[in-house]
Amino acid sequence: MMALLTTWDPVGCCDQDLSSGAENVPVGIDSGDVGKTGKPNFKYTAENVPGPGCSSDPAEITLPGCYCHQVESCETKTCQCLQRYGPAYCDQQRLLAPRGDGDGDEGGEESCGYSSPVFECNALCDCGESCSNRVVQRGVCLRLCVFLTPKRGWGVRTLEAVRRGTFVCEYAGEVIGQEEARRRQLAQGPNDMNYIIAVREFAGRGNSVVMETFVDPATRGNVGRFINHSCQPNLFMVPVRVHSLVPRLALFATRDIAVDEELTFDYSGRWNNRTSGTVRAVSKEENRVADQGTGSPQRKACYCGASNCSGYLPLDITVLHS
Repeated sequence: MMALLTTWDPVGCCDQDLSSGAENVPVGIDSGDVGKTGKPNFKYTAENVPGPGCSSDPAEITLPGCYCHQVESCETKTCQCLQRYGPAYCDQQRLLAPRGDGDGDEGGEESCGYSSPVFECNALCDCGESCSNRVVQRGVCLRLCVFLTPKRGWGVRTLEAVRRGTFVCEYAGEVIGQEEARRRQLAQGPNDMNYIIAVREFAGRGNSVVMETFVDPATRGNVGRFINHSCQPNLFMVPVRVHSLVPRLALFATRDIAVDEELTFDYSGRWNNRTSGTVRAVSKEENRVADQGTGSPQRKACYCGASNCSGYLPLDITVLHS
């Protein structure tokens, strides 16, 4: 990860660095809220780390690089990475809108509702660190603050304005296997939170699953673990590959976001609040006793306050039955 020298000018009471220097900029946490409940009990990691059942080390370099010697930023006509995978970012390093969006030049996605995977230049590339195809690998560059919400526990707000299509942070944690994800869900008690997110990537005309990735930031994670669900979110999740085939779960702004606004994404994995996305959340909610007569886990109420709120947090229990 590229290190950036910055000064910290905290806003409000976000005067403690939750990341303990692990990020480019401090991740603030409201000291007043810490005094009420104590500091969250987990180990901060800025990137994914291998956990039980992980078949590929997220830090292992497995993807080929480009031969763009002595250039500040790669260009599609000469860069092997961009030719192989296609450009993902504009010159301002915001996510481009692929065909079918019609909403602008960045921050969009195909109208089918699926997010396209992104491949960045990596450690084997000859281009410099200023290349516009190096975004997620640079880590958090925005000032964020973790705070207590009235009804939804911890949340995250931005301390600066965010443009549509801007990378905000990863949803980083332990990369685990499917059986380990199932074991952890079954071991949860009635009041335990489930942070596991499953990424199912599809390919071909039949949209068959070609790869599944399970990330759990419960005990080792980053600021992304505190971002709440919303039925009308201002962030969306995209699988981004840098050095390894193991994707990073990157969160981008789906619209312009104002200072002090809470950051949210849709736990169901729907892109831009559309139906059926590439990223499917196993649900960051409790796996509790069965609903009466349904045989499925009890659903947890959603307090996002959106006009289109479904009333419940998304629930995906496919890992339990796989």
